[in-house]
Amino acid sequence: MAEIKYEIVKKGLKEAIERGDYQVGDKLPTESDLMAQYQVSRYTVRRAVGELQNDHYVYRIQGGGMYVDDWQDSVQKRTINNKMIGVVTTHLADYIFPSIISGIDRAISARGYSLIISNTHNNREKEAQSLQKMLDNQVAGLIIEPTQSAMPDPNIELYQQIEAAKIPTLFINAHYPQLQVPFLETKDMEAELAMTEYLISQGHQRILGIFQVDDMQGTHRMRGFINAYMAHPEISYLNKTIMYQSGQDMTKVLKQVSTIMSQPEHPTAVVCYNDELAIQIMDVIRSLGLRIPEDVSVTGCDDFVLGRYIKPRLTTLEHPKEKMGLDAGTMIVKMIEGEPVESIKYEMPPHYNESVAKRN
Repeated sequence: MAEIKYEIVKKGLKEAIERGDYQVGDKLPTESDLMAQYQVSRYTVRRAVGELQNDHYVYRIQGGGMYVDDWQDSVQKRTINNKMIGVVTTHLADYIFPSIISGIDRAISARGYSLIISNTHNNREKEAQSLQKMLDNQVAGLIIEPTQSAMPDPNIELYQQIEAAKIPTLFINAHYPQLQVPFLETKDMEAELAMTEYLISQGHQRILGIFQVDDMQGTHRMRGFINAYMAHPEISYLNKTIMYQSGQDMTKVLKQVSTIMSQPEHPTAVVCYNDELAIQIMDVIRSLGLRIPEDVSVTGCDDFVLGRYIKPRLTTLEHPKEKMGLDAGTMIVKMIEGEPVESIKYEMPPHYNESVAKRN
């Protein structure tokens, strides 16, 4: 009986989409609305929607609902060829990366391509192994997040092999300027400058910035932080900065933060490289008996989903995540098919939440 019910839900939604009741990009009714409309369980609705996702009629945005996919384009252009696109990222199963990879997969699968994924853990030796794996598999195209992108790259010869093999390639989150490769990045420096300016406008003069500096995102965010202070020379000497690299023992970094925040005239705000770090810093601040945001304000970056559920809710900058993945997938297919593409730089809209308070 459950099978009949889910098929009814699936058929009803599919027909509504094909009729034009919902256009591509339109938001669909919520799970609760569909449960009430069809008098079925949440499991039944999810099973029906899951099959429509597989058929490229529907896609989900985490925390944002269900939307109509470009089903006509998917139906027309899906092929049976076993075409592989390689994706090399610094991380895979956590933080913002599942959303990026999901977006890539959704874009390329509609065009008959499949993913082969490799994870470098932001380690140069593993990056070399990943790139060689992609060369060995003769992938049709490559989407790469550079490893330790702010550091000199010992794997440049492998990238030159990829270029010589004429494998269409694009970078996400960062790029190597010496390579003529299109990229998709966020406006990290501009966004962090604006966030620091916001804190200064809220009366914060002593601000601590903590940044990972072996990738370009971190160096650009730190530059934005410093540039904001340079625009206020009367307080520029009051800022503090902690720099670290991936793979470093974070216990030492957190101890350094604890020492700074234990001082009588401690910073009244902390700007963090990303939300994952910001959540750790909030724990350190609380362990010292300080309140957030009454005593210390905290900001992050990337709009990590966990930051929405901690108390107080984290002030952050929004990373495009799934949109970046969708755009990357669309671009790499265009490149494989010989179409021109242009690099993209995304805005990072601020989300001003409860982790920041105004100083008197």
